[in-house]
Amino acid sequence: MSPGVGRVALVTETAAPEMISEALAVIDQALPTMQSRALVSTDEVADLLLDLRLLLATVPEPAPVVGV
Repeated sequence: MSPGVGRVALVTETAAPEMISEALAVIDQALPTMQSRALVSTDEVADLLLDLRLLLATVPEPAPVVGV
C-alpha cells in the first residue's frame, strides 16, 4: 500500500476556541466524579461522549473565502 492510502488527511483547522473550552469544561466536570469510583456504567460514559460530540458537532462552519 502506498503512503497515505487509507489514512485521514491532516487537519489544519480547529474547532472554535469557545466550543473547545466548553468541551474541556464538560470533561473537567466529569473526571473527578468518574475517577473517584471503581466502576462507571456504560450509560454514563455514553452520555458524556454524546455531550462532547454535541458540543463539537455544533461548531459553526467558517464562511467560505471569496476568491479574488
